Amino acid sequence: MSQEYSIRRLTSLSNVSAEDWNHLTDNSNPFVRHEYLYGLEKYDCLTSQGWTPCHLTVYSGNNLTGAIPLYLRNNSYGEFVFDWAWADAYERAGGKYYPKLVTAIPFAPVIGPRLLVHSEAPAYIKIKQLLIENVLKLVEDNGLSSYHCLFTDNADQTIFNENNLLARSTCQFHWHNNNYCDFNDFLDSLTSKKRKQIKRERRKVENDGIEIEILLGNEITNKQWQAYYHFYCTTFYTRWGNPRLTLEFFMSLSETMPENTLLILAKYQKTYIAGAFLMRGDDILYGRHWGCSSQFPFLHFELCYYQAINYCIKNNIQKLDAGVQGEHKLSRGFQPYSSSSYHWIQHVGFRNAIADYLVTEKKEVAQHIENLNLHLPFK
Repeated sequence: MSQEYSIRRLTSLSNVSAEDWNHLTDNSNPFVRHEYLYGLEKYDCLTSQGWTPCHLTVYSGNNLTGAIPLYLRNNSYGEFVFDWAWADAYERAGGKYYPKLVTAIPFAPVIGPRLLVHSEAPAYIKIKQLLIENVLKLVEDNGLSSYHCLFTDNADQTIFNENNLLARSTCQFHWHNNNYCDFNDFLDSLTSKKRKQIKRERRKVENDGIEIEILLGNEITNKQWQAYYHFYCTTFYTRWGNPRLTLEFFMSLSETMPENTLLILAKYQKTYIAGAFLMRGDDILYGRHWGCSSQFPFLHFELCYYQAINYCIKNNIQKLDAGVQGEHKLSRGFQPYSSSSYHWIQHVGFRNAIADYLVTEKKEVAQHIENLNLHLPFK
């Protein structure tokens, strides 16, 4: 390693300032900002769920020049790139798959930068290389099974390929704003059948007497956060078990990231009954969590899709990221998209077996996306 740089390991983001950390990014992606990642840590969303922070940073003297969010994991919950079968096979063969190292946004399958280096840094590529080298050294020195970098953007992929990490594809669903004037303009781009379907679904919500409120972070009151959190927890307990995020974390976003935080709430007879939580980047709106206390037909589609699409159109946001899974999104104007993750398996034999598997899986994902594209609702 060059004497010009030093590597420091952080067990807490409290050890670096938000200003220094955020300087490494262009702030277009809210999930890699210090306020979001440190909020998860500060408000008890991580260690109880098996995410132990161990971020790596690169310094030039006392200046932070690079960083990679990094977590030691004792399970695979909240990652959305499913490696349960890998873990099972590894341990059936006598190995210990956990703990492993992961670079990801906890509980959020969102594409974004993972190797954080300011785009104008004079040694941009060198700093990225130092980060990867030291992540893999951390795996080796601690006898860990593997390292996984999830949902990375295109800017990171070259450096991962050059360091022989294994690429894996996942299917996501995104809605694209094709310079629509309004929601009806978007509907006009759809086939008659799909257009009528969406109109019928929205009309049902309106006829049921549902009122919609759209609130930015600094407009959300504690009472509204509490109402939403009840919906969020209710849905989690019903479907997945214990909620991942805390009320204190959600409420902190109103103060630390008000311009990025969006809450869409539904009222029935003056009482809140459902809500959707989203995060806003520069040109992408990210749909994250939904919950409800009363079941109304099509209310989920109205809050999570139609209201979000309408918000994108009104605010000139180019994309709505609805995350992984859910072929039902196709008929609402979302399109399948291949996203990439990268993996390093320490055991050479197991790495080779995974590499062979990923060749087949990549073809299957590509074929799946091709098949989905045959069912798009556009004219």
